[in-house]
Amino acid sequence: MQLNGLRQELAHPRTSVLVCLLGIFGGSIAAGLIILFRLSYEWLHVHALQTLSELFTHQWMGRFLLPLIAVALILIVAFLTGFKHYRMGIPFVIHRVKMFYGYVPFRTTINQFFGGMFALAGGFVVGREGPSVHIGASGSSYLGQWLRLPYNSIRILAGCGIAAGISASFNTPFAAVIFVMEVVLREYKIHIFVPVMLAAACGTVLTRMVFGEINELSFLTFAVFSQWMYLYLIVLGIVLGALAALFNNQLMRVMTLFRPFSMIWRLILAAVITGGISVILPDATGSSFESIEVIFTEQPDTLFLLALLAAKFLLAVFAIGLGVPGGIMGPVIIIGMLAGAVLLYPLNGIIDTQNYISSFALLGVAGMLTASLHAPLAALSAVMELSYSPQIILPAMLVIVPAYVTSTQFLGNRSIFIRQLDYQNLPYAITSIREALEKTGVLAAMTTQYKLFLDAPEETIEQYLSDNPSSVVLQQIQHEQNVEFKMIEYDVSLEHDAQALDYSKIEGLNSQSTLHEVYEKLKNARDGAVYIYDSVPENIVGVITWNILQSVLQRTQY
Repeated sequence: MQLNGLRQELAHPRTSVLVCLLGIFGGSIAAGLIILFRLSYEWLHVHALQTLSELFTHQWMGRFLLPLIAVALILIVAFLTGFKHYRMGIPFVIHRVKMFYGYVPFRTTINQFFGGMFALAGGFVVGREGPSVHIGASGSSYLGQWLRLPYNSIRILAGCGIAAGISASFNTPFAAVIFVMEVVLREYKIHIFVPVMLAAACGTVLTRMVFGEINELSFLTFAVFSQWMYLYLIVLGIVLGALAALFNNQLMRVMTLFRPFSMIWRLILAAVITGGISVILPDATGSSFESIEVIFTEQPDTLFLLALLAAKFLLAVFAIGLGVPGGIMGPVIIIGMLAGAVLLYPLNGIIDTQNYISSFALLGVAGMLTASLHAPLAALSAVMELSYSPQIILPAMLVIVPAYVTSTQFLGNRSIFIRQLDYQNLPYAITSIREALEKTGVLAAMTTQYKLFLDAPEETIEQYLSDNPSSVVLQQIQHEQNVEFKMIEYDVSLEHDAQALDYSKIEGLNSQSTLHEVYEKLKNARDGAVYIYDSVPENIVGVITWNILQSVLQRTQY
């Protein structure tokens, strides 16, 4: 009975204590899985490098073989789970949230957990936020599936898992909330915003308890700019917008070019390219912020930064484009940091560039994230949290706006997530009527004031309708294999052979469904009803007629 009350409340699109608790539990589950994921790949990376260095006298041999070994393990996991379940990452999660209420197939989650773990440990230039988002959304939505909650609340749980994943990856809870609203859900509703915010907070708290409270980009500090430098920030934004468009275009070009090849050969090629470049430039592998911190503290020269930027760009494009399981935001952040630092050097001789390397690195992150993902608010909030400095807001805006306009208006670039979804033929856009109806569960709209007859004669039913003309009357017909329900109304047609009562067969919907499923059943006839059942079709718990659906839409403000 308590679970029934929980489901009844969560079917309503409104803020409540139960929705808040939903966000807390969903965020905690997601954060726990992400902590396990991070500990696993970090441990594996350290021990793999140590083992390979002991086996080979030359370090370059170990660096070359490490991505190949990682690919072999990724392929083994993909083979065991089935290659058709290899779709994963943020674009796939966006598709599942939009089209399937956040239901994520379990086998894809297994692939993402172990595949992402091996890819990150193998030194590929991919981000950990992709696996974190996938794992987080899966873990939190599984809670809703286990409790058989309404589909509209399971979608909220998936959003909570995504927020916890982003928050746990970058230690940026506010940016995680904005990312979910701006990129994934693409709407701002208070009953969704509150649990997502709580989930992001839980993700950050639990992650900090394990990995510490120090932000991974805390080595980047923001310096106050002179007023005349604001003009150069506009130029910086334009260049970053062009660089982001180039990155997205080349990534899609690699995906398209190697599409005819099997996944096995694509991953092997990615491993060979990563291993080969790691032999020449060891600092180019991986997308961990610790390696970038070492580089920035050593104050490298411009040529080295240019070489590192080109290598990271190339490795990220081939790793992600060839299907290595990992995220895109991590590489974009690192490319943005390096690009921002490189683009500072034209001012050398005018200002002391050493004082502004960290500032331009942060602004590079803002510009690249904005133009690549089309998420200006998430980018602004991310650099603000990463720098712990409100002074960055105005300079970041002066970079974000020209970067976004240059990328979209002048170069025709779209969000890399949307381009990946289109490439994979994964739908993500829904109509406004569907978006509105999916926010309310059938438990919130159904009527329980109905009369169910089993084997009553027609005279009895007619007498009941005469005494209760506004009542919903159903008749249950037991067949050998199944149960059928019919709605009984007075026949108001003007046909000469019309009977007194009209018997119309009605279909059933699971109690987890939303009003969208009701609309799909009744939209053609614009009449009739559906019955709602709890666990089996025989266990009817309510009825929704077309008139009830219309009245709910008219009185509900979305």
